[in-house]
Amino acid sequence: MSSISIIGLGNMARALAGRALAGGNAVEIIGRDQAKAKELAATLGGATVGTAGDAPTGDIVILAAPYAGAAAVVREYGDALRGKIIVDLTNPVTPDLQGFVVPDDSSGAQEIAKAAPDDAHVVKAFNTVFSHVLAAGPAEGRPLDVFIAGNDAQAKARVSAFVESLGLRPWDTGELSMARALENVGLLELGLMNHSVKHTNFSLGITLLG
Repeated sequence: MSSISIIGLGNMARALAGRALAGGNAVEIIGRDQAKAKELAATLGGATVGTAGDAPTGDIVILAAPYAGAAAVVREYGDALRGKIIVDLTNPVTPDLQGFVVPDDSSGAQEIAKAAPDDAHVVKAFNTVFSHVLAAGPAEGRPLDVFIAGNDAQAKARVSAFVESLGLRPWDTGELSMARALENVGLLELGLMNHSVKHTNFSLGITLLG
């Protein structure tokens, strides 16, 4: 199993931590508000609490924070993230949900990678799964699909193993440049939520035919 540090105290942090613990992973919760971090860890049971700014204990560090602050968090941790696998689950969309706040030739994950130490490996994952859907797990006997992208094959393999420990199904989409496509999927889901589905109780996945 994996050793995971989750930076953030929101719904995605809670959902991921809960499933990670159920899957037998070691989980560290890190947040700027130490009291809230301890409260979240206590409600989950089994998670430890780290100190914001200190080196995360997990081999896999999950950025469960809004994109607006994610790159700043990575820069703040600096060398403490050396050798770590950094999982970016952000969707860097504009406030009107019509586009992105990153350059046209880049992605949120690639911008975060620029802020990370050279020997850290950024992997895009979980940005296409709503937090409450993730917390609920497989629906109607079908595992949820998690799309991943990254430049390091070993890092992607370790993230894939972590995804499988959650009872979910990983799909490797290619190098980190594919994160832009995955972020477009996230934007597509927001469009569906606003214009046709009208709620977030859904997921997008792969159906293999034949």
